[in-house]
Amino acid sequence: MHLIAIVLHNQLLTNITKPLLIPAVALFFISASLFTSSPLKTYILLALFSSWLGDILLMFQTNQASFFIAGLIAFLIAHIFYIVFFYRIWVNQQLKIKPLILLAVVAFYAALISFLLPHLGTMLFPVLIYGFVISTMLWFALHMYLLRYKVAAAHFISGAILFVISDSVLAINKFYQPFPAASFIIMLTYALAQWQLIRGAVVYIAEKSIPNKTV
Repeated sequence: MHLIAIVLHNQLLTNITKPLLIPAVALFFISASLFTSSPLKTYILLALFSSWLGDILLMFQTNQASFFIAGLIAFLIAHIFYIVFFYRIWVNQQLKIKPLILLAVVAFYAALISFLLPHLGTMLFPVLIYGFVISTMLWFALHMYLLRYKVAAAHFISGAILFVISDSVLAINKFYQPFPAASFIIMLTYALAQWQLIRGAVVYIAEKSIPNKTV
């Protein structure tokens, strides 16, 4: 419904459906993991709550620029919670650092910032910080391919990549050149990103709750 509202340029329906996206995902996560116990659930719920705040704050960015900064901070906090979530998995599963993943993520971060740099103006520092944080989240998530829980790993990796695509398109649309399909692409990849990350969390937590599996 939200994507339809964007296509139809129905601002009222867009404003109604956008704040419902994350609560719907959160409701799925809570119900799907209701009978499993894990400290990881807290980080996911906090990441979703921060994302929900970010969604709401960005709805008002056209009226006042400070709402964009506030929304950026909310999503930055969401990514930090996702980083902590992946870090906890990393430690529990004793994953090893892969230098090629670091090289790929650094190359992506450098390329995107270099492309946007002439257009950032006073937003240079906030975008640098946000880009670093989301790149760190991507770096952790890409290492999830080392997990023996391959279904969860696939969800994590695809979710992180989609999140980076969504934020990259948002940055290009806002700071470089607006284009007509931007809102649709941003929200499609964003919604799929959150869905994939949460699906991965549900699968991983369920796998970990099965007896005789290493904690």
